[in-house]
Formats: sequence, C-alpha cells, structure tokens
Amino acid sequence: MDWSSSLQGLAGGVLIGLSATWLMATLGRIAGISGIVGTLITARPKGDSAWRLTFVLGLISGPLVVMLLGGGLGNVAGGAVDVTGRVIGEPAGGAALMLVAGLLVGLGTGLGSGCTSGHGVCGLSRLSVRSMVATVTFLVAAIITVFVVRHVIGGGA
Repeated sequence: MDWSSSLQGLAGGVLIGLSATWLMATLGRIAGISGIVGTLITARPKGDSAWRLTFVLGLISGPLVVMLLGGGLGNVAGGAVDVTGRVIGEPAGGAALMLVAGLLVGLGTGLGSGCTSGHGVCGLSRLSVRSMVATVTFLVAAIITVFVVRHVIGGGA
C-alpha cells in the first residue's frame, strides 16, 4: 500500500469537505460545480458572479500551483502508476472524444439537476434523498460505462 497516495487522497477529501462547509456556512450556497459554472455562464443574478468566478478560478489555479511546485500531473499522465502497477498514460481518446464526453457530462448534470460535487458531497452530507438517488445513479452509470468500454467494446485492460 502506498501511504503517500492514501494520505494525499485523505487530505484532498478533507479540503473538499472543508471548502463545501465553508461555502455553505458563509454564503449559504451548495458547492455544486455544475450549478456554479452554469449560473456563471447563463444567468447571473446581480451581485452573485464574484464568488462564482473566484470559485472557478480556484478550481483551475489549484492544480496549476501544485504543478508549479513540482507536484507534476499526479496520476493523470506522465508515467504515474495505478494500484495494480500499470502505468497510467495520456487519455485514450483524442480531443474530439473529450469534447463529446464533456458535452455529455454537461447534458447529464442538467438532466440530473447537479453533479457529483453537489449531490455526492453536499447532498449526501445533508442526507438528501434526492441526492442519494442521484449519486447511486451516477455510480451505476459509471460502472456500466466502464464495463461496456472494457469488456464489450474492448477499449481497455
């Protein structure tokens, strides 16, 4: 077991939980990224854009700061190794596939009235039944997708 990765994951989870709690405590808002970004792009309530823009800039700048400090790309690319010892490389699909996937995620968050951060982190912590159903749906869809891609289509190990 790689304790370093486990501790990094634990620290990341604690920071996500603290940031969601802080946003709820200070602004009374749910830290659902699709809602934050969606409202920032489409309908800007008066005086509501500054915190949304700051939130999104924090999401983007955090990993950039880690990279600048020598943290690299983590397990996304660059020869990182997963728990089975396999090297995780660049994304398997090209830019077009990534664009389609991003659009489908956006469509799904619209249909599901939120994403994993809003439902999975904030909704579950508030014991929201709607968020429990949404999160289980996300997980089941992800499991089915991985199974189909790896075993039916044959696109992975």
